[in-house]
Amino acid sequence: MSADQRSRNPFLLLTVTMMLWGGAFSSSKTVVDHVPHTVAATLRFGGGAIALLVAVAVSGRRRPARKVTARAVTRASLAGVLGVFAYNGFFFWGLSLAPSLDGGILIPVMSPVLTTAFQLVRGVEAVSRRRLLGLGLGLAGAAVYLVGADGGGAGSDRLAGDALYLLSAVCWVAFTLSAPKVLADIEPLTAMTCATCAGAVLLAVLAAPDFGRVPWGALPSQVWLNVAYLALGATAVANVFYYRGIGAVGPTSASLMMFLVPAVNTFCGTVFLGESFTTLQALGAAGLLVGAALAGRARIRLRRRRRPGTSAVQPDLLEQAAAVV
Repeated sequence: MSADQRSRNPFLLLTVTMMLWGGAFSSSKTVVDHVPHTVAATLRFGGGAIALLVAVAVSGRRRPARKVTARAVTRASLAGVLGVFAYNGFFFWGLSLAPSLDGGILIPVMSPVLTTAFQLVRGVEAVSRRRLLGLGLGLAGAAVYLVGADGGGAGSDRLAGDALYLLSAVCWVAFTLSAPKVLADIEPLTAMTCATCAGAVLLAVLAAPDFGRVPWGALPSQVWLNVAYLALGATAVANVFYYRGIGAVGPTSASLMMFLVPAVNTFCGTVFLGESFTTLQALGAAGLLVGAALAGRARIRLRRRRRPGTSAVQPDLLEQAAAVV
């Protein structure tokens, strides 16, 4: 497979994205353990914004830039208020109260459940008994997981943190569903740059009172290494790949790829941070996974385009339907 094919294959792009995001939960927790959660979010997305601006500049030199309208920039920036500012405001606040393990279960598994539910309400996805059962199981699993957090001996902080994770999932679903409209008039790299810059500015404003509380000179090297990973890998690269994936397969199918995140996150959280969850939470997580699998049905169809000299429309790369059951 050529480099050009790899860059356009949504399966590969989304898989890399989920691997990067899977490691981001424990990595973010490490940063939050040393600086206020508002500052941690700003470091991640401030660095990510700088990396994306550099990428846009380099990309513009290699090929003519596509004309971007003020309306397209506004749409992408407003999406960043949801997907960068609101999502990460809740997410990093949740990290300061609850283990990263909880976020890596609740956010990626609830996201496809909520996405499918919203698409069913809008009439975009077909209603079926299986999907309704899946949504019910997913919501019940989330409730059981929260009850397990409250009864796990960690006090009310863990429960509050898990509630914040759920709010993050809601913000992420809104961001995902807005992507097709955002991408209609702007390239994924430019769109993600606008969104990240807008969100990073708002996060910096929120974090301004906390910057003076950070012992910058005493921060260990592992904090800066994790910040670099979060800014470059889990933000700049992963978010652009995710937007490209949405553009190819749609928001529902892209959100279903988030099933890969809990596995990576569980490994990182248990091995590197020594985190664990209760038996009741494990049962809730199982209900979430089964429910999300039943609720979602990924039909991944890549765009077709007419090739010069042919009368029929040929597939761009491939056309494949995959049922997640």
